Amino acid sequence: MTEEKKPKNTLVRNLFIVAVLMFGFGYALVPLYNVLCDITGLNGKTENGAAKEIAYDIDLTREVTVEFITSLNESTPMIFNTETKFLKVHPGEYHTVNFYAENKTDKAMIARAIPSISPGIAAEFFKKIQCFCFTEQKFMPHEGKTMPVKFVIEPKLPEKYKTVTLSYTFFDNTDRSVN
Repeated sequence: MTEEKKPKNTLVRNLFIVAVLMFGFGYALVPLYNVLCDITGLNGKTENGAAKEIAYDIDLTREVTVEFITSLNESTPMIFNTETKFLKVHPGEYHTVNFYAENKTDKAMIARAIPSISPGIAAEFFKKIQCFCFTEQKFMPHEGKTMPVKFVIEPKLPEKYKTVTLSYTFFDNTDRSVN
């Protein structure tokens, strides 16, 4: 092998190794992100389906403030808000909060609300019995809907958590949905 080919072979081998490592890092990024979120308590993911309604012993000795935040993806032409900005609840007590969404366009729209709970650890104890976020929502032109969310915070929520934030972001899925 000539001296000229040796550096080229080394360079090609090194570039191949870097490409494999980059692919591996990209592949592992989602599980690493989930671990980071679990450790830091960020980005509380909620269950995708309805929880069963269970008769809990209501803990009347403590209150948890539940904050409700609404937002829209920048390309979602809607109005979206909640009737209640926050609610004080006793763990184990069921509550229903209404949200309102309206299509501001002249076309039918399919939208999806993605929920998040903060702190992340609270997602384990925040149970939704009914939620518009479980399925895509179809809106006719300029149609508005009141959409309830029925929830309970399990009494097992650690006492150090005094505030839980439930946030929803609506996304326009019209072009992504199968009609």
